[in-house]
Amino acid sequence: MSAYLIVRVEVTDPERYREYMKHSPAAIAKFGGRFLARGGETVTLEGDQQPGRVVLVEFPSMEQAKAFYESPEYQAAKALREGAANGHFVAVAGVES
Repeated sequence: MSAYLIVRVEVTDPERYREYMKHSPAAIAKFGGRFLARGGETVTLEGDQQPGRVVLVEFPSMEQAKAFYESPEYQAAKALREGAANGHFVAVAGVES
């Protein structure tokens, strides 16, 4: 069953964050992930408006999503994000079709 990584990011240093953006896609792809949304336009339809960018990544399974996040490849990319952005990462299991 697919799993989805929902990420909300407040970018504090755009130049440094661009370096992170160069490295994270390879780690995502290694674990079968693919971007469904990556920082496009967002509109708050209900609740408090949340600043920042939203990223949505689909993985083949929850195990793959967790393996991606814990991988050395992503941890190296994550180190580039430190001090450049504040992130909130949530993995959620998809529904069975």
